[in-house]
Amino acid sequence: MQHKSITYIKYPLIVISIALCVSGIRWLISSEPWILDQVANEERLQMTFDDLFLIEGNSTLSEYLTQIYRFLGLYVLGIGFLLLSFTPNKFLEIYIVRKRLLTVLGILLVSNMVLAYIWIPSSHFIYLMWGSIVLYFFSLYNHIKL
Repeated sequence: MQHKSITYIKYPLIVISIALCVSGIRWLISSEPWILDQVANEERLQMTFDDLFLIEGNSTLSEYLTQIYRFLGLYVLGIGFLLLSFTPNKFLEIYIVRKRLLTVLGILLVSNMVLAYIWIPSSHFIYLMWGSIVLYFFSLYNHIKL
C-alpha cells in the first residue's frame, strides 16, 4: 500500500517538474520571450510592445527584456530539474524529505498564483498554475493519507 501511495505522490510531482522544465526552456530559447505572455504583459504595461520600443531611450529595452527572461527561464528550468531530482521513490519514502518538498512546493505554487492574479490576471500561465495546484493537492492528499 505504501508503494502505491508513493506512486500517487510521485507522478503528479513529475508532471509539475516537466511543466516547469518546458516553460523554462521556452523562455531560454525564444527570440522574444516576453511575447510568450504578450496579452498579459501589454495589459500590465498599458501599452503595446511596439509602442514601448518606439519611445526614445528604449532602443536597448528588448535586449534587456531578453536578458531578464533568460534568467527567469534558467531559474524555472533549475527548479523543475531540482524538483525532478527529488522524485525517486528513495527520496519520497523519507517522511521529512517528502514533507519539506511538499511544503516548499505548496508555498511556491500558491504565492505564484497570488502574484499572477495581482500583476497579470489575464495570463494564460494561470491555467498552467491551476493545473499544477490540482496535481500538488493530489500529491499532498496522498502524503497525508500515507
